[in-house]
Amino acid sequence: MAIKIALPKGRLLRKTAAMLQKAGWGLDEYHSNMGFYRPRSEKFPDVLIRVFHEKDIPIQIAMGNYDLGVCCLDWIEELLVKYPSSDLVKVQDLMYGDGALYIAATSLPGDLRQNGTPVRIASEYPNLAEAFALRKRMSRFSVFPVWGAAEAYPPENADMVLLSAKAGAELAGYGMVPVSKMLDFSAFLIANKNSWETKNFDKLVTSICDTLAEVEKKSAIEEKIGLTEISTRNRTGETAGDTVRLALPDGHQQQPTVSLLNRAGIEIDDYPSETGNRRPKINIDDVTVKVIRPQDMPLQVANGNFDLAITGRDWLTEHLDQFPSSPVKELLDLKSSKVRIVAVVSRELQVDDTGGLRQLIAAREEPFRVASEYVNIADKYARDNHLGQYRVIPTWGATEAFLPEDADLLIENTETGRTIARHNLKIIDTLFESTSCLIGNTNSVSAPKGKRIEAVVQRLRAAVEDV
Repeated sequence: MAIKIALPKGRLLRKTAAMLQKAGWGLDEYHSNMGFYRPRSEKFPDVLIRVFHEKDIPIQIAMGNYDLGVCCLDWIEELLVKYPSSDLVKVQDLMYGDGALYIAATSLPGDLRQNGTPVRIASEYPNLAEAFALRKRMSRFSVFPVWGAAEAYPPENADMVLLSAKAGAELAGYGMVPVSKMLDFSAFLIANKNSWETKNFDKLVTSICDTLAEVEKKSAIEEKIGLTEISTRNRTGETAGDTVRLALPDGHQQQPTVSLLNRAGIEIDDYPSETGNRRPKINIDDVTVKVIRPQDMPLQVANGNFDLAITGRDWLTEHLDQFPSSPVKELLDLKSSKVRIVAVVSRELQVDDTGGLRQLIAAREEPFRVASEYVNIADKYARDNHLGQYRVIPTWGATEAFLPEDADLLIENTETGRTIARHNLKIIDTLFESTSCLIGNTNSVSAPKGKRIEAVVQRLRAAVEDV
């Protein structure tokens, strides 16, 4: 049986590629501009290699879908703190990708264990955040999972965050101080426990370890900073009750958003920001702006943390499929960042539509596997189309790499379909079309600040209609 290896995209890609090049693997395509997640090795031609979002790799290894993988210790511990008996082996510290996980805040009560208002913790690492709160014996706390940009949430929308940083000094740039350093991390070579015990990885592992022979191994030291070091000031940055709170997207949606705002005569200072500023200034009185991930916006608007937000209809639909009675609605189609949400299968699969897929599944005994970043959309699609027994596999990107070995169907977004075709995949159904949209909290729209919100909406509507 072929050995299967999961390699990371994102923050570790460049150094992982350099390490494997030094190890003589001769990968045909593994670089920052790649559009193909199935590189091949000249040195190990029989090894099956796939590229995943780093957060998916420990899960893929623990499930036994892959034998070896490379990812940072933070995502390994995020899995193990919740599932300590996972079949995962830490093989080798690779000594790059260094960073640390910090609990940080702007200000909070001096005693985290006191009764009263729950302590709100926002993080990409919800399992580790919960473990921290329990270890500190907080009497009341809430953990808010986010896709990223956790540093944007305190103090208005969270009291503390658990986030990764190169050093404590990086936190100062976010206007925060460390409460505790939970973990020093670096990249690790990991293995599935059963595979490690039954398969021969000698040549693969030796080729990697030989590249590390001259590097002094660093030890991960858990350091905790006393809670007395945190400021006990009152919360800062709280907005007045009639202030309109607007969330703008980070990432690829920034440029079309800037174009829209310019047409509306709305000036945003330092957006996009070269320094990572997530609180740009706006030229409208009594309106505040914060930059967060589009994926997080519908839930944040529903929770009342924002009145308005610019996100994608795909993420609004994902939210409403999970919370149909959520007080979030689309206020305006911004007609930009157009993509299709599609159902995708391997080109080798002899089906051309959902009906053919349903017939194929009827002859199977094992559950049908649906992989997607849109977990709730995928679940609804499988139910609505009667795809028999199925399970949804959450992903964090690079979803094309899952087919056909690790999933049977993808629910994915595409602009042109070229990436899908390049991975030898085909589209069998289009669920809906998604564009950028302005969303709002229905309670805010009807509140006293409703007129101010409507004024912002009308300026944006005029800008959209002016195109």
